[in-house]
Amino acid sequence: MNRTALGKRIREERVRQNLTQEQLAEKLNVSTTYIGYIERGERTLTLAKLVDLANVLSISLDYLLSDSIAPSPSANEKLWLQLLSSASADQQNLILEIAKLIVRM
Repeated sequence: MNRTALGKRIREERVRQNLTQEQLAEKLNVSTTYIGYIERGERTLTLAKLVDLANVLSISLDYLLSDSIAPSPSANEKLWLQLLSSASADQQNLILEIAKLIVRM
């Protein structure tokens, strides 16, 4: 989890909702200093506090953690991985060389 990106997202949402750090801290029952640490990426939220924060700000956890969620491979990527994993080392090299030639076109 990228604490800096998470903190930035939290701060942007707090500001968008016209909340001060003090107001947010009060709603979460934490100190203003702690909110500052979180927004600067200097501290990590517990899972419980992260859920509380998402609820207080009425935003989803996946939005808050979007930089931490790995994208799922596409159907073509899965097919390529299956193809390569079933090929010998020589076949993999040949596939790679052919792909390079095609992409250069």
